[in-house]
Amino acid sequence: MLHASLPAPLRRRQLRDALASGRLLRFPGAFNALSALLIQELGFEGVYISGAVLSASLALPDIGLTTLTEVAERSHEIARVTSLPTIVDADTGFGEPLNVARTIQVLEEKGLAGCHLEDQVNPKRCGHLDGKTVVPTEEMVRRVAAAVSARRDASFVVCARTDVRAVEGLGAAIERSKAYVEAGADMIFPEALSGAGEIETFRKAIEVPMLVNLTEFGKTELLPTTTLESLGVNLVIYPVTLLRLAMGATERALRTMLAEGTQARLVPEMQTRSRLYELLGYDDYTSFDAALLQASERAGG
Repeated sequence: MLHASLPAPLRRRQLRDALASGRLLRFPGAFNALSALLIQELGFEGVYISGAVLSASLALPDIGLTTLTEVAERSHEIARVTSLPTIVDADTGFGEPLNVARTIQVLEEKGLAGCHLEDQVNPKRCGHLDGKTVVPTEEMVRRVAAAVSARRDASFVVCARTDVRAVEGLGAAIERSKAYVEAGADMIFPEALSGAGEIETFRKAIEVPMLVNLTEFGKTELLPTTTLESLGVNLVIYPVTLLRLAMGATERALRTMLAEGTQARLVPEMQTRSRLYELLGYDDYTSFDAALLQASERAGG
C-alpha cells in the first residue's frame, strides 16, 4: 500500500549503483502510474517517462508544447507509486540555463532519480524524425552545467542527449558528447544511432554510462538485450512501446464495439477485475482501513 517503499534519495543512489555495476538496465516507458506498478512487479530495473508519451496523452505532438508543470506533475504521479528509480525526458530544459536549473530542482522535489536534456533547438522534434536543428555546442554545455550546478542531491542523474548524429554524423555526435561529459553529464544518450556498429563505436569513445533508445518505427535497430549487454550499453529505454500497444488494443476494441454492438467478444482479452485489484493492492487498503478502525475502537473503549 502507500506506494513507494524507498524514499527518493535511496532510489537515486540505487540508480547510481546500478549504472556503476556495468549490467544492462531496462526502463520501459510508463504511460500512467498503473503501468509503472506493472513494470515494477514484473522485474524491470527502472521506469522511464517519455516526453512523446506525455504529449500524446494530452493529444499534442511531441514538439515542445508541454510545460514544466505538466511534465513534473505527471512524473510525480508515476514516481510516487514505484520503488524503482524513475527518469524523465526533460526536453530542452524548458528555457534558458536558469530555467534548466529550476527544472532540475522541481524534478528532484517530485521524486525523480534523473532526467535527460537534449541539444535541439526549441521547439524540438521527435528524435527519430528528419529535419532536426541543434544548438551550438557551447549552448548545450551551458544547459548541462546549469543542471549539474542546480541539483541538491548529488545522486540525481543528469543525462545529456545529443541529436547530432542525424544532423552532422556520428563523429560530431561523439565530440559533442565529450564536451557534455566535461561539463558534468553523468550519462550520455546518443539519439538515433543506426544499429550495433554505431552503438559499439560510441560506447568505446565515451567514458560515462550510455543510454540507448529502442523506440519502434525509428532509425535504431530493435536489438535484443543480449546484444546490448555485449556492446556495453548501461541503460535501454522502450519509451512508447506500452502506449502503442494500449492504443492499438483500444482502437481495435472500439471498432469491434461499433461493428457488433457489444463488448462481449472482447472480455477474454481484458485484464480481469481481480487482476486489477491485485495490482492495485486493493486488499492492503481494506486491511489498513480495518486496522485503523480497530485501533480507534480500542482507544475509545
